[in-house]
Amino acid sequence: MLDKERSRHIMALTTPILGGMLSQNILNLVDAAMVGQLGSAALGGVGIASFVNFLAMSLFIGLATGVQALVGRTMGAGKADRAAFPLNAGILLDLAIGLPLAALLVWQAPNIMNALLDDPAVVAESTPYLQSRMAVISAMGINFAFRGFWSAVGKPGVYLRTLVVMHLLNIVLNYVLIFGHWGFPALGTFGAGLGTAIAMAIGTLSYTFIAWRKAAHHGFLRGLPSRESIMSLVRIAGPAALQQFFFAAGFTALFWIIAQIGTEELAGANAIVNLTLVAILPCIAFGITANTLVSHSLGAGEPEEAYRWGWDIVRLAVAVVFLIGLPFLLFPHAILSVFLHEPAALDKAVIPLRIMGGGIAIDAVAIVLINALQGAGAARQTMLVSLSMQWGIFLPLAYLLGPVLGYGLTAIWVAQVCYRLVQMVWVVRLWTRREWQALVVATS
Repeated sequence: MLDKERSRHIMALTTPILGGMLSQNILNLVDAAMVGQLGSAALGGVGIASFVNFLAMSLFIGLATGVQALVGRTMGAGKADRAAFPLNAGILLDLAIGLPLAALLVWQAPNIMNALLDDPAVVAESTPYLQSRMAVISAMGINFAFRGFWSAVGKPGVYLRTLVVMHLLNIVLNYVLIFGHWGFPALGTFGAGLGTAIAMAIGTLSYTFIAWRKAAHHGFLRGLPSRESIMSLVRIAGPAALQQFFFAAGFTALFWIIAQIGTEELAGANAIVNLTLVAILPCIAFGITANTLVSHSLGAGEPEEAYRWGWDIVRLAVAVVFLIGLPFLLFPHAILSVFLHEPAALDKAVIPLRIMGGGIAIDAVAIVLINALQGAGAARQTMLVSLSMQWGIFLPLAYLLGPVLGYGLTAIWVAQVCYRLVQMVWVVRLWTRREWQALVVATS
């Protein structure tokens, strides 16, 4: 393909995924705006509970990464009639792991939040929200697996349409259940979690029905991959799941660190992180496209084409994310005032949001290439980069700068930009060394 054709092909795959990511961002921001009306304790509690939820579902995100990489390789190798076999295996694993894990986490949610938080008011707001989200953790995992499948077979629009409907339903349910409209009781933070849980379960049923109609020719619910292919799935999904787990645990630890500074700082951090997702999730959309195109190219026996796709996608991702980050850099006070209604919390979050807006392009490079490496089967290497940088450097530094030295949110966000810059350099080095081109991944 010519350069313009390649760019159009990237955007054709990425735009529906990006639309879904932006839909997710809108949902997160609307939720934050609704919950923010309940006070800083509610907003901070939902913030840290959301990352505990992310921590729990990280295993399933890693599994979905493996599903996508295997489906992409299978399509690239010309075995379209077996492309859904990795999805079938992923759904079975999601159910086998997710159902007992959900029961355990719902039971232990009060103990988890008490261990993370010292403020009883924040614990009281966060616990029912976490319990309602944990109840549908297997549904979340299945939805991620479907996203990986539809992206890998070149039909991300199926994912987008289903996700948008699910998110619109989620917003309506949250509006009704948080504040008690239309004759329903006002459930507060529990209503926010319950609305999300109901929408998530309906989304899983919708994805399954659509796949039954549109993916039968790919083998949906008609067979499982070979033993060798399942082992390839485990080899990719295992490190990817650990990476996601410790990445999510790192964010949970970061919220715990910030909670030691104060409740206003915790509320401010929750708002900043939700706004950060506005910029980060489009990077993930480009990363999903990178996973698809790299795995397709390698499945077709074209390693140099895979290498070129990685850099083409990085260039587009950086351009898009830079534009998204500009409003955070230029108008932080106006944006934060939508979510933070207490002046003390708002003032402490302005400079960190500017720092995020100015440095978000760094994440675009790292996220795209990490996903590209995972699509090539190099999940172990990306896990090493993520864990060593986040847990070995950033979190100890954040604790030192925040609770110990008292420098607050600004110093923590400066440290975050610095660690991600080093991480980006490391990932670029992995990509340019091209050792991933020699990895063998079974597809039959």
